[in-house]
Amino acid sequence: MHDPRRRPLYLGLISGTSADGIDAALVGFAPRLEVLAARTFAYPEDLRARVLALARNRAELTLEGLGRLDVEIGERFAAAAATLLRDAGVAPGDVEAIGSHGQTACHRPDGPHPFTLQLGDPNVIAERTGIVTVADFRRADVAAGGQGAPLLPALHAAVLADAKVPRAILNLGGIANLTLLVPGHPVRGFDTGPANCLLDAWSQNVRGIPCDDGGAWARSGRADQALLERLLADPYFTAAPPKSTGREYFNLDWLAARLPHGIEPADVQATLLQLSACSVARGLRTHGPGVREVYACGGGVHNAAFMDALRAELPEAKLETTAALGLDPDFVEAVGFAWLARARLEGVPGNLPGVTGARGPRILGAIYAPPD
Repeated sequence: MHDPRRRPLYLGLISGTSADGIDAALVGFAPRLEVLAARTFAYPEDLRARVLALARNRAELTLEGLGRLDVEIGERFAAAAATLLRDAGVAPGDVEAIGSHGQTACHRPDGPHPFTLQLGDPNVIAERTGIVTVADFRRADVAAGGQGAPLLPALHAAVLADAKVPRAILNLGGIANLTLLVPGHPVRGFDTGPANCLLDAWSQNVRGIPCDDGGAWARSGRADQALLERLLADPYFTAAPPKSTGREYFNLDWLAARLPHGIEPADVQATLLQLSACSVARGLRTHGPGVREVYACGGGVHNAAFMDALRAELPEAKLETTAALGLDPDFVEAVGFAWLARARLEGVPGNLPGVTGARGPRILGAIYAPPD
């Protein structure tokens, strides 16, 4: 069994834009990054439905309901942390800090009053676990004029870059984002558009099934080229970075405004799959034309049809998962928020202004101390 006293340990927690559950990772960083334990804790279906409704502005929530949801998600995060530590045989006292991203409820980094809001009360997490909890990582960047996302390019640059070979890290969650790691150039990163969010939403809407397992349903249809071009004509796809997005933008309402009558549902799914692959490929070719290695992570790596579509759209690039670089593709984001918690405790800025567009480096996250 690993002796946690050998080095400081950190625990990262996140539920992404797919809102399918909590990813938890226990990480040691010295002398090198090592993931000691990791697990995904599924949300109950009713909780996931409420989170997704909130992201689409369809939730009938009062302020009281929002407050209760914040605490409920915090309890889930705390339970995930406690269970992971128990199963790993690690005492809470051996963990320096928890880095909790929380659950994004709304992300609106543009406009006259930009904001981003994550739920999952960190006071609850610190109280229940007895571990220092760092949370609220995005709002300092937004306050500084940034997008508040993506935040993981700093981790990618620190642990996944190659000194000689240009490469990209591709996160395929609800939203897809790219980190461009080109030797001799500043790190760049941005959200390319939807990855799984529209695929999941359309599957749930038409079939009552929360996802298209392996992309089998998309494979049964044929992409409609006219619809694909209509979707790709959205100005988000040609907007220059820094940029970020979420379910607040790319959702069924967005699709319905562009969807003509008479297209078979499976053909719509095939088109949405092609949209995700094409928008990633266009983003990479436009902003990282010399990149020939792409390493993917996130839930989308388990969608074989999605990965095949990406390979077809990027024949010039080698596409693998981050497992080839020694990092489990299911837990890169959780590792990232453990890494950001360490940065916060050490007083090190966690954002990259060249990625988010912030006015400068910022120390990210607020610290929530447990009871003595």
